[in-house]
Formats: sequence, C-alpha cells, structure tokens
Amino acid sequence: MSEQVLLRRRGKVAPHLKDYIESGGLEGLRRAREMGPEAVCRLVTESGLNGRGGAAFPTGRKWDAVRSQPEPTHYVVLNSDESEPGTFKDRALIDSDPFLVMEGLLIAAYATQSERIFLYVRGEYAPQTRLLWDCAEELAAGGHLKGLGPNGSDVAVELRRGGGAYICGEETALFRSIEGYRGEPMSKPPFPTVQGLFRKPTVVNNVETVANVPDILTRGADWYKSRGTARSSGTKLYSISGHVARPDVYELPFGAKLSDLLELAGAGNGKPLEAVLLGGAAGTFVFPRDFDVELSYEGAAARGATLGSGAVIAFAEGTNLWQVAERLGRFFAHESCGQCVPCRVGTQRQYEILHELAGGAGGARERALLRSLSQVMTDASICGLGQTASTAVRSLLDAEAQGALAG
Repeated sequence: MSEQVLLRRRGKVAPHLKDYIESGGLEGLRRAREMGPEAVCRLVTESGLNGRGGAAFPTGRKWDAVRSQPEPTHYVVLNSDESEPGTFKDRALIDSDPFLVMEGLLIAAYATQSERIFLYVRGEYAPQTRLLWDCAEELAAGGHLKGLGPNGSDVAVELRRGGGAYICGEETALFRSIEGYRGEPMSKPPFPTVQGLFRKPTVVNNVETVANVPDILTRGADWYKSRGTARSSGTKLYSISGHVARPDVYELPFGAKLSDLLELAGAGNGKPLEAVLLGGAAGTFVFPRDFDVELSYEGAAARGATLGSGAVIAFAEGTNLWQVAERLGRFFAHESCGQCVPCRVGTQRQYEILHELAGGAGGARERALLRSLSQVMTDASICGLGQTASTAVRSLLDAEAQGALAG
C-alpha cells in the first residue's frame, strides 16, 4: 500500500550530485528552463499541488503571485523549522534525498524569478543543515544556479538556522527571525507574496512541498493528479509514532485510510488503540469509530479532523488522554510568543485547567471554561499558534460529550 515517490531514493542513492543525476535528478530543472517561468507556474497550478506544511495553500498560485509582482527583488524561503511535536517527515526527506529538495527550490526560484534562496533549518537539525548546504555548494560548483534569476542572473543561496522557537514555523515570524529580530508574527495583509522577507515578494514553501515539484515537471500534471483524490493530488508523507511497532515516515497516496497507515506501522503493538492524534499538536484526536477516515484534505475535514503537518501519534488502550492533552497544553503555553493577549493568557490558562483534569480534578465548570477559552483563542489570536492551540482539546471534549472517551 505504501507508495514510494518522494522516498524512492531512501537507502538507495548516496547524497552526491553525481549519483542524483544518474538516478534521473535535475531533469525537472532542465525542463523548467525550457518551459519558462510562467509555464512552470501554470503547470504546478494544474497539478493541484498544495502546501504540505499544514495550511494546504495551492503552491502554483503562490508562485505566480510572486512572479507577477512588479517589485524586481523576489525571494524563496525553505521552511524546514519542523517544530511540530510528532513530526519528522522533513528530516527524513532531507536525509534520504537532499538534492530533490534543492532541485525543487531551484525550480521555485526560477518560476518566481527570485534572486535568492534562504534555507531556514531547525537549529537541532545539524546533520540535515550540513546536508542541504553541501548540496547547495555542489550545485553551485556545477553551474546549476546560473541563469535562474531575474534577467538571466544567477541565484544565490543563504543558510539560516532557527533558534528552537515553534512560532518561527509561522511564515511572518520566520521572516522576522531571518531579519535578526525576535520571532513574532505580523498582521496580514500585506501577504508575503506582496511584502514578505525584507518587505520583498516572497514564496515560503515546506520541505515536502518543494520535493514534489521535480516529478511534476518531468511526469506532468495529469500523472501527479492520478495519484490522490479529486481535491487532494499526489502522495503524502506521514510521521507515525507512539504506541506502534514500526515508528517511521510512510508515504501513501491521498485517499488511503487511516486504518491502512496504522496497519503499516503496527499500531497498538498488540494492544487495541484508545485514540490517534492526527495532524500533530494542533491536530485532532480520532477514535476507533473513525479510523476509516480518508486521508485527504476533504476526507479529514468531513470528519472534523485535519491532516496538519502529517503527524500521527497512536495511543494504546488505557492511556490517560487528559494527561496527553496536558502535555500539549504545556507545549503551547511555553511556545506562545506572548505578542497577543488571547494566546499569551489563553494558552497558560488552558494548561492550568488541563493540569487539573489530568489529575482527576475539575468538572463541568472547568470543561465549559475550556470551551470558552478555545473560542476566544481561535477567533482573536494573531496567528495559527493561538488559533489552533485548543483544537486537540476541543476534540477531546467533544468525544467525552459523545461518550467516545473511555473511562
């Protein structure tokens, strides 16, 4: 069931440019040069590729918005911060095929006529940082960055390392971090495609997103759309961990069932599952009655869930899910940048209530307050951290109200 497209070179090709080219690498970049920037943007749009960082925004539309900006200076930023608990797919992708990621970035730079690529890598990812930078240097030495920028200029690559702040996964906070400021989100509009990094039109793409691009260029939009569903094209990487026999990164076409993924990973390791946290810390708890949920954007939404960053954490029967929620609450309270009151105060108060519930205290009043806090944070927080910090908690409250929560 597991389809190897993005991971097809894992364990088979050494991370050297010569090996990558021999396995068919850089063919997508060559075809992009033949097509021209506008045609590349159109092809990526036709493929239906959506961002894989969680927001699922159409990639081709984002690229074309930057390409068409009259401001002559454009940037491409690789978001490899990957600080979502339970998510490690980007790390695995860089480890297995760093040149695929870099080729996708070069195509993005050419399509958007950007003069500079910024690699923003999580600070704890030292080996992956080295891999990406070594690849960038090999590509530059081989002349593959020449002529990709505006008016036939060369593209430059710069490296920036994150400082361990979850908030810097948010694109505008990431810009602030690169610029040397405290990582805090900025209000939108203007959107990054108009005023992003250093107030220039900027494309921000996740590692998995850009890794899809070379195959789209070489195999076409129809081939890409043939894998997946009508509204979710291609394959998706899932980081599965928790109570499983084989924790790993798995690649499945959109439209597969959650139960298929759980079977691949040996979920429960011989014990029935209590629940699965789907989509990472900002995701939702899914219970056995919904393990047949379709893993696609529309399939997850129909069940009130989200794929998020692709993190899947399994919990065996007997797990105290309120203790899990408490850990999530502590994480969000710690990672809030503190810029806006709904998030700064809301996440801390949420953690305090969850601490009570995890210890067996608290009742209807505390649960009602959690729901109220959830609504305020969702409606009034500046960025996605505060807006989604209570998503998992809310799903747990709903399950409890419906009698789906054991104990």
